[in-house]
Amino acid sequence: MVLTLLQMVLSVVSGVLVGFSLGLIGGGGSILAIPLLIYFVGFDHPHIAIGTTGLAVGLNAYLNLIPHARKSNVLFKEGLIFSAPGVAGVLLGAQIGLITPGKKLLFIFALLMIAIAGYMLRRKCVTLAVEPKTLHRSLPKMLGIGFAVGFASGYFGIGGGFLIVPGLIYSAGLNIVSAFGTSLVSVGTFGVLTAARYALSHELDPLISALFVIGGVGGGWAGARLATRMPRRRLTQVFAVIIIIVAFYMIYANISAL
Repeated sequence: MVLTLLQMVLSVVSGVLVGFSLGLIGGGGSILAIPLLIYFVGFDHPHIAIGTTGLAVGLNAYLNLIPHARKSNVLFKEGLIFSAPGVAGVLLGAQIGLITPGKKLLFIFALLMIAIAGYMLRRKCVTLAVEPKTLHRSLPKMLGIGFAVGFASGYFGIGGGFLIVPGLIYSAGLNIVSAFGTSLVSVGTFGVLTAARYALSHELDPLISALFVIGGVGGGWAGARLATRMPRRRLTQVFAVIIIIVAFYMIYANISAL
């Protein structure tokens, strides 16, 4: 598909939104990246959209590690342990995702969006996370949750930030700020691996990924700068409502897949 100039501009704008979310609250960008590419940019190729946004979100996450690491919000050891089993999950999930019809995949993805948004509205992990002394690191939980999140990331082409953050809190005993920063290690790894698997099946557009990354750099740095100044709970709740609205539109647009 040849992109028009307008679509290129909209891809950069979408990248700004994705990067801003990743920088501000450690996730959420990948949840909106796919619908942004399909319904905002107008790139109506579900599997290519998944592979393309996977690469863009993964690279944006790695870039956003820099400002968070400078603020000492990234625990690389915990991030790598959590990501290791997720590699197998990503490869398995991506393989199954590639053989799932595009419209059906988007319909299921919309249901996942609603589930994640519902969790975000509850945000019980925030209350626990501000008291890290009550939480303990559990290696079995880190490995199990890491694999499960990796599978979801590979299947849906998402970085999985909003799955990884609570996963790190409950399994590694991190506080909310460290969980946000550390999650970017897994978001980047899962996104890039998903993209690599889709690229092997020629389901990836590197130009769109590059445009998303260009926009994401600025958005990510802006989000990271605001991360310590904004009321995260209220911001997350607003973001969750937006996700629900987009998800219901996706269900309506892909209901014929059933």
